[in-house]
Amino acid sequence: RQTGRAVVVTLAMAAEPPPPLEPYPLPTFHEEGFTEKFLRKTRENPLVPLGCLCTVSILAYGIICFKKGNTRRSQLMMRARVIAQGFTFAALLGGMVATAVKSRQ
Repeated sequence: RQTGRAVVVTLAMAAEPPPPLEPYPLPTFHEEGFTEKFLRKTRENPLVPLGCLCTVSILAYGIICFKKGNTRRSQLMMRARVIAQGFTFAALLGGMVATAVKSRQ
């Protein structure tokens, strides 16, 4: 059962077909290797690699002290390692917050 609906066609619609849709070109991205990405991320947040380097250095020195039998120094280095890891984590979070704030502006 049809209801009495009227179809409205303007002269512009009936005169010619609609123009074809032109596709937008896809964006191109530069393929960056590991070294390029590492250097870019280091420039963005230099405290994270510095914290990682400090953590590894303190850990290595603590293991050397443990092997030599200097248990007091070894325990001190393990505590220092935890502090260095905390610094690294704080730097990582700070960098993430800074990036999020920067992208919102």
